Order: sequence, then C-alpha cells, then structure tokens
Amino acid sequence: MTSETTIIRSNSIYQLSKDPEKFGSIHRKTYLENEPFPNICFENFFDDNMLSQVLEEFPDLAAEDVIVHNNPREKKYAGKGEKSFGPETRKLMHFLNSEPFLIFLQHLTGIKEKLLGDPYYGGGGLHEIKRGGLLKIHADFNKNPFTGLDRRINVLVYLNKDWEESFGGHFELWSRDMTTCKKKILPIFNTMAIFSTTDYSYHGHPDPLTCPEGRSRKSLALYYYTNGRPADEINPNLGDHTTLFKARAGQIDDIQSLQVKEAVNWRAKIIDLIPPVIVKALRKKKLK
Repeated sequence: MTSETTIIRSNSIYQLSKDPEKFGSIHRKTYLENEPFPNICFENFFDDNMLSQVLEEFPDLAAEDVIVHNNPREKKYAGKGEKSFGPETRKLMHFLNSEPFLIFLQHLTGIKEKLLGDPYYGGGGLHEIKRGGLLKIHADFNKNPFTGLDRRINVLVYLNKDWEESFGGHFELWSRDMTTCKKKILPIFNTMAIFSTTDYSYHGHPDPLTCPEGRSRKSLALYYYTNGRPADEINPNLGDHTTLFKARAGQIDDIQSLQVKEAVNWRAKIIDLIPPVIVKALRKKKLK
C-alpha cells in the first residue's frame, strides 16, 4: 500500500480528497469566525500509522545541517528544505503542497487570490524545539524569500505523542492589542492548526518548554502564498518585513527580549557605517 493511499484512509483526509471544495467550504464559517483572527484546529486529521512513520523519520535537528535560532526571542531548530526529509515525510509534505490540499485551503479560507504552496519550504519544513526553547509572540515575515509572493496561510502539523499539559509548548493566538491570549492549542500528535497570516496575526510559543530532557516539540510547517493581498491585512507603516516580535502586556521578559533585538539592530547599523577595512582589522584583533 502506498503512502498516498494510507493518507486518505483517515476520515478527514478521505473527505478532503473526495471533494476538497466541499470539505473546505463546510468549515469556512468556523474558520472565519474563530478569534482572534481566522483559524481552525483539526484533531486526528491524518492516518495514525502514516503519521507515526513520519515521526519515526524525524531526525534530531540539533545534529543536522539546519537553521539554528538561539536568542531571547526564539530558541529553535528549522530544517533546510527537503534535505532532512525521510521518504514518508517527503510524500506527506508533497501532498500538503498538492492541488487537492490547495483547493481545500482556498475554500476553507475564502481567499479569492489563487493560493500557491512553497516547494522550497522557505522558513518551513521540519521544526523542533527542545527543553528550554521558545518562540515569542510574533507576526510572520510577509513575503516569500524566493518568489516575493504574499504569505497568507500557515499550516502546522504536530507530531508529539503522549504530550502532557505540564510540558508546555502550547501554540498561542493573541489579540491585536497583545493583552489577551484568545486561544491555546496543545501540540499533541496528529493535530493540525491552520490560520491566516497578516501583519496583525500575533501567535507563538512564548514560554520556555518544560518537557523532560530527551523529549522535544516536533512539528511540520507549511506556508501558502498569493500574488497580492487585501489592504486590511497590511500595516501601511511596515512595507516588506521579517518576523515582527511583540511583547505580551505586563511581561517583562518579552520587553527585555525586544530591547535586545533593538540593541543588535543598532550594532549592525553602526558597523555598516564603519569602513570595511577597519571592521576587518578589528575582527582579526578580536580573534588573537
């Protein structure tokens, strides 16, 4: 039996594959009305056996050639494209970039512009957060790094079996004024979260992970794009931007992490003003 056949054994996937337009449309009202911005969460969406194979293939990203984030705002590992995918993971990720899944997303979200997947997985793919790791509340980068298309939808598939509430790692969705967490999703195995990405869709995993040593929070991340987007999704003061971190109301640690970011940005700006020959000489001196 092929993995593609295994995938559609799940009831949700079967309905999606049979009629993706209808399956998306019947959930659209829920998606659009959920707070604090359009979102939905499906449990047991995929066939357990298939997704268990994907979990078995998931490497220790700390030992791979990956993107490492290690600063007060984010402590996590992210894969680089398909290089860390196993065969079952590759088949699933290709399905999530396929025509039926894109049609489902189009009718789920009601987005009028044609949705496109990202076969390069820019910023997406395999994600892993280990004990003590986190991802502060933020709005995502708004342009695809390879194509310049507008980022519109995130899909997150969680792979964490026997995950306890006490481990933390909840996926949090926050109000625009950053005063209230409107929704928390425990990242348990075979849970899929889908949400709209705009300049105001603040989300993340802001508190350090408290899982036992040897455990980690694993997920698959997929992003979807269009050519153009509605004006009400855009902060006109920003233009093209990278990740926008936001402080939760009353959280001193969040404010301090933002101040660290500002300090780093100013350091980079100062270095840009120094002639390259002087910067090179200073770096050589530091290495001695």
